[in-house]
Amino acid sequence: MATQSTLPISVPQAVAATPAARAFFARITEGARSALSQRRPWLEMVDRSALTKPESLAEASSRIRKNWTYFRVNYLLLLCGVLAFSLVSHPVSLFLLVALLGGWIFLYLLRTEPLVLLNRTYSDREVLGIMTVVSIVVVFLTNVGSLLISALMVGLGIVCAHGAFRVPEDLFLDEQEPAVGFLSFLGGGGSQTPVVSHV
Repeated sequence: MATQSTLPISVPQAVAATPAARAFFARITEGARSALSQRRPWLEMVDRSALTKPESLAEASSRIRKNWTYFRVNYLLLLCGVLAFSLVSHPVSLFLLVALLGGWIFLYLLRTEPLVLLNRTYSDREVLGIMTVVSIVVVFLTNVGSLLISALMVGLGIVCAHGAFRVPEDLFLDEQEPAVGFLSFLGGGGSQTPVVSHV
């Protein structure tokens, strides 16, 4: 009588996220929540009664600065929307960017063992060099780079046009409030305290 032997079945283990990956994603989500909490109402942004033609270039640039301070998060969301629309309308570029992002995330956030390809172990420095070359090829030697730059220029044009024509008189601008959170470095220099020297 033949006995049936059971085949050993290995249970695939889920990719264990490294502590660095968990910290990275936690920081991204916390920063996004903090930034979205500073978003201004969209109806206030598109209020047609507050749109007038600026009288001079200096007034337009002053309006852009004030509106950027007030509507910063809304403008960044608008730029992201233009960029997303541009990428969705060009699926090959979207696929290349997602594949590139997936490569970076896998090779630097999720990988816990050394990279071995074709019986050769690659150091972290070699992986970084290979990914840098691949990134340069994807961004600059395909149409991805021109697509990203043109989408950002269109978005920036929309933001500057809105900022120049939106009268900031009715906006509550608190210049002393420091910018904190996601992309806070885009807030500008902020207020600086004068240095007084005693002689």
